[in-house]
Amino acid sequence: QVQLVESGGGAVQPGGSLTLSCETVAIVFKVAAMGWFRQTPGNQRELVAVITTRGVTEYADSVKGRFTVSRDNAKNTMYLQMNNLKPEDTAVYYCNQGGVTIPVFKEMDFTNWGQGTQVTVSS
Repeated sequence: QVQLVESGGGAVQPGGSLTLSCETVAIVFKVAAMGWFRQTPGNQRELVAVITTRGVTEYADSVKGRFTVSRDNAKNTMYLQMNNLKPEDTAVYYCNQGGVTIPVFKEMDFTNWGQGTQVTVSS
């Protein structure tokens, strides 16, 4: 299984910012679309943002205008810049990879997950 390593989470006040990172192996990173998910207790994982190898992106409506997904091919790393954070953004954030296009990525049934990184937004 391909290892996925998320990092960068933490506790911030509403309106604050965080940048999450997701590292994976080069052979996968260079050909696959990558995405960020989040999950709160008792709920299913929610897709937050997706980015293809060509830089095409898509966001959940709840984060549009506040979150930015990017990828550094030289470092095999994907990022999620999160600005103007809200309490409802509190969750464990996970990344995953697969497919080439965003529609294919969104239809995939992911079974391999990393440990995630906790984001807590509260005053």
